Amino acid sequence: ALFLISSGDLVSMYLSIELQSFALYILASLYKEKYSSTSAGLKYFLLGGLSSCIILLGSGLIYFYTGLTNLESIYTLISVSNFNNISQGLILGLILIFIGFLFKVAAAPLHNWAPDVYDESPTIVTIWLTIMPKIAIFILLLDLFTGSTSWLNNLNLEYNFTQGYEIIKNLLLISSLFSLIIGTVVGLAQSKIKRLLAYSTISHVGFLLLALAINSEQSVESFIFYIIQYSITNLNTFLIILAIGYLNFHKKFNANKKGFRYGIYSDTNNIENLDIRFITELKGQFMHNPLLSISLAICLFSMAGIPPLIGFFSKQMVLYSAIQSGYYFMAIVAIIVSVISASYYLKIVRILFSSEDKSELKNDAYFPLNKNIPFVDIHDNYYVSYYVTSIHSFLISTLTLIILLFMLKPSLLLNSTQLLSLSLFNC
Repeated sequence: ALFLISSGDLVSMYLSIELQSFALYILASLYKEKYSSTSAGLKYFLLGGLSSCIILLGSGLIYFYTGLTNLESIYTLISVSNFNNISQGLILGLILIFIGFLFKVAAAPLHNWAPDVYDESPTIVTIWLTIMPKIAIFILLLDLFTGSTSWLNNLNLEYNFTQGYEIIKNLLLISSLFSLIIGTVVGLAQSKIKRLLAYSTISHVGFLLLALAINSEQSVESFIFYIIQYSITNLNTFLIILAIGYLNFHKKFNANKKGFRYGIYSDTNNIENLDIRFITELKGQFMHNPLLSISLAICLFSMAGIPPLIGFFSKQMVLYSAIQSGYYFMAIVAIIVSVISASYYLKIVRILFSSEDKSELKNDAYFPLNKNIPFVDIHDNYYVSYYVTSIHSFLISTLTLIILLFMLKPSLLLNSTQLLSLSLFNC
């Protein structure tokens, strides 16, 4: 990811994205005995390979028409060239590169792989899939888009180059519109927690693409701020879900307490058995883990854009920059889908704070002391439990406080994003 962000050459860009993708393919299929994990890795590998082919094709076209791979040299060639065939090939290559990267960040309508891969991968791997690749790719897209735009604005070029810029801009806007609508509407019908969060991620990608397409100083600032808050909120949400899965794996064995989560075991000895898959598994968690439940509710409220949490200010900045630049239709659509998407976040919160039905506990109140049960060790008639480590707890606490208390000290983060946007936009 660091190589991808710092790459200034088409070859290094492609090698970096492939190096990052290969690592993610291996992580997605980490538990090879599990059918769902193998399926997720295979889907991710095949469709990720397709997107890489599109990126490679775009890079090859640019090299074919210009004979160069260094981005700075390509921009210099543009400034002194008057040949239409160079401009057409360069525009087509850039469009293909952008399409390939939109595929990799799961932007609609190129999003179909993401819900399946996120749901079937172990939660600890899904955390990486939803955050790290997207940060690197979006920063690279920002560099490509703002860099090419600044050269186009400073040079007296032919109509073809300006037309190519408009095509890429419209591509980002169309993908943003589809991502906002699909990520919200389809997310309403989900019953699995990671599939729902996958469609939530697609909706957030729509906001990021909208800020990227506007390409003003204010939109770049909102773009950087949105990436920061999205990373913090998404990371904290998955860490909490992971912690609840650990704590729910089992409790002390006696008749007065709930035992194992019913149906959580499979034929394999995978740690994936700790994962929470369905939203209904969160039912009544406030009674057992109140602090984790409150932290998860804060994260979901932030994703929904409820003030004064950090997610509200990120959406406000994107919408304000859209209105200031005259994108009224996109701003209205973004506001509507934000209100609609709040319903499925609130659905999770409602289940989280609802009381458990006593009849649901009869299936898993007792389990015999049997050493064949996966991941269970027996010591003095007690089950040895999985605990949330102190580092895990510290991360959840810190990230939750940042989300909750951002309003009290916003200047540090806002000033940092403003300086970054000024440096990027004025380079």
